[in-house]
Amino acid sequence: MASDFVCRRMGFLYGGIAVEKGLTGQAPELFYRQFQSVKLKGQRMMSAGQMLIFVIPLMAVLLFLLIVTIRDSRRFVVVKYHITSPKLRKKCRIVMLSDLHNKEYGEQNERLLQAIREQNPDLILMAGDMVTANGEKTQMQAPLWFIRRLAGEYPVYYGIGNHEYRIKIYKEDYGDKYEEYARELKKSGVRLLENERIYLPEYNMEICGLEMERLYYKRFRRSRMDRQYIKSLLGSGRADCMELLIAHNPDYFEQYAAWGAELVLAGHVHGGVVRLPLAGGVISPSVHLFPKYDGGLYEEYGSRMILGRGLGMHTIPIRIFNPGELVVVELDCDA
Repeated sequence: MASDFVCRRMGFLYGGIAVEKGLTGQAPELFYRQFQSVKLKGQRMMSAGQMLIFVIPLMAVLLFLLIVTIRDSRRFVVVKYHITSPKLRKKCRIVMLSDLHNKEYGEQNERLLQAIREQNPDLILMAGDMVTANGEKTQMQAPLWFIRRLAGEYPVYYGIGNHEYRIKIYKEDYGDKYEEYARELKKSGVRLLENERIYLPEYNMEICGLEMERLYYKRFRRSRMDRQYIKSLLGSGRADCMELLIAHNPDYFEQYAAWGAELVLAGHVHGGVVRLPLAGGVISPSVHLFPKYDGGLYEEYGSRMILGRGLGMHTIPIRIFNPGELVVVELDCDA
């Protein structure tokens, strides 16, 4: 290499000078080794500099993602939808809540409560997982207190999710916690819809709450649902009124539509936890990658489904580019 040539040439000259001064003839080799040492140090410095070119931008990206995660995990946005149905008798504004998972926005959820008041809803509908099933650590006081306050101001209809269902059926882990929770809700005037339906003649609308078995919340895979399953739980859908179905898991939208739901309100997926441009939600709490339904309005199978991205977190306790959602649905009888 050129540097070696220069090094040896300089070593030769240096050696000549050394001979003239009566020094030993080992000077050229000594100079060569010193030059090589300096060259090696320079190469190491260049390698460190090259590494910094990659490390600094990477650290900046990670810091940005950390800031987004902290911000999105602590805030919610208001998302509005407009749905029309000729079967409705009058307009109705619904606030839908889902997947709160014991989350509190401000002391005693004051921020969330104030945001709901600002929407001036006619009804509050809950699409499940307002609590988190967490074994002995399960706490239900925070969501219970919040729901009581809502029920003191608005009619509240509550369809349960997989977390409420888990607390309900696993007595060995949760004892009578679900019964106590349900009793307090009903005492506060909340209509708990556990495979139940209620007709509201003022709107000519029926609200149904579907309680599905844990089979339909399996991780990693989607269980097949029999065509008669929903009918066996709720009876047949009605065609003479607007049939609104609260069904926590959106994966079975096709079955809900086949049953007769004109509008489905769902949750469960948390918006895919992390949202990417074009790709949408990345993963659901059921560990389904890039879920088909991750949030928003879907119109398929002759029906419509509004899927809220939820307000809280549990299995994967982060939100990235995916703040919580307070969903407002404007139901209108005019096209």
